[in-house]
Amino acid sequence: MQSGDTAFVLVSAGLVLLMTPGLAFFYGGLVRGKNVVHTMILSLVCMALVGVIWALVSYSLAFAPGGRFIGGFDYVGLRGVGGEIVKDLAPTIPHAAFMLFQAMFAVITPALISGAIVERVRIKAYILFVGLWSIVVYAPVAHWVWAPAGWLHQMGALDFAGGTVVHINAAAAALVFAIVLGKRKGLRTPSVLPHNVPFAILGAGLLWFGWLGFNGGSALAANGLAAYAFSNTFFAPAAAALAWGLAELFLFHGKMSGIGLASGAVAGLVAVTPAAGFITPLASLLLGALAGLASLTAVRYRPRLGIDDSLDVFAVHGVAATLGALLTGVLASKAVNPDGADGSIHLLGIQAVGVIATYIWSGVLSFVLMKLVSFVTPLRAEEEDERSGLDMAEAGERAYITADESM
Repeated sequence: MQSGDTAFVLVSAGLVLLMTPGLAFFYGGLVRGKNVVHTMILSLVCMALVGVIWALVSYSLAFAPGGRFIGGFDYVGLRGVGGEIVKDLAPTIPHAAFMLFQAMFAVITPALISGAIVERVRIKAYILFVGLWSIVVYAPVAHWVWAPAGWLHQMGALDFAGGTVVHINAAAAALVFAIVLGKRKGLRTPSVLPHNVPFAILGAGLLWFGWLGFNGGSALAANGLAAYAFSNTFFAPAAAALAWGLAELFLFHGKMSGIGLASGAVAGLVAVTPAAGFITPLASLLLGALAGLASLTAVRYRPRLGIDDSLDVFAVHGVAATLGALLTGVLASKAVNPDGADGSIHLLGIQAVGVIATYIWSGVLSFVLMKLVSFVTPLRAEEEDERSGLDMAEAGERAYITADESM
């Protein structure tokens, strides 16, 4: 056991935890003022609900010894998860540190889904869906990719920090949920102006900061691989934000927006997530720039599809993660990570299998879970509540109170 590695992973876990409040600010700033509290709650409740479920059952299903598709029950209730080392999972840190680090990934993944369904989803339905989804959808995919016995892991699929497990998994569910719920009421345009741009920029900054732990900590040791992952987690989003901002400035609007820079950075972070520990910093610049342009294109053309993915979760997380996962198969280098692979057509094919399998698994099962939840409680808020805002209807709180109301 290495105390330095343990400290590094524990600090990284704290950085990843910060990403969920960061996501709450990012999403909260992008919606209308009458829905900001409700939108932020959809992220924050995952910290509570998924954390409890992870300790009780999900960690065991994801990482306990089991079969190729799902783990076993050895770690239910965190039984036997303590200061010992499990060499197959993390050879130099306590089992409990690895479990905690992975818990933060499980927390933020369903929170990402909420961006597609804000301003119309009921909190009761969302909580029930997230609880079921964390067990039925997330835990198996985490096992496939990261557990030693997982079938994608055995196949040689590369996903350093969650391109498939986190972002494609969440994006597929988000797209299906948005289609099932339908469009928001009363919108004159396919999207709305962000009510608080500084909130969104603050949220993006917190995400970028926390993402250093998200990707860097996935090395599970304070070593050269972590240094590569940290570096790539700066350069890829920098290139993506620049590409997005320059495209706005010179190709589309003649202006460079704060939301565009923030969204571009997030797209770059998403794209580099599967590749962070397998590519060089120079390759991360290329990957980030391509991700920024790809996600910007998807955001601009999404309204033509008639799908109200409110905050463009699929256009950013789905598109950028798919690009990142596939290009990992091209840009990966064993000079960076000897335990990885060099880019090849064969590796690209393996990466494609992981992407397609995750989309199908998450998309189909998410649809089934939504239908099951709808038998228990309505998925969508009443039209009157939707028009007046879900802050009061669903949370009983408001972000902003006028001077007269405060008297």
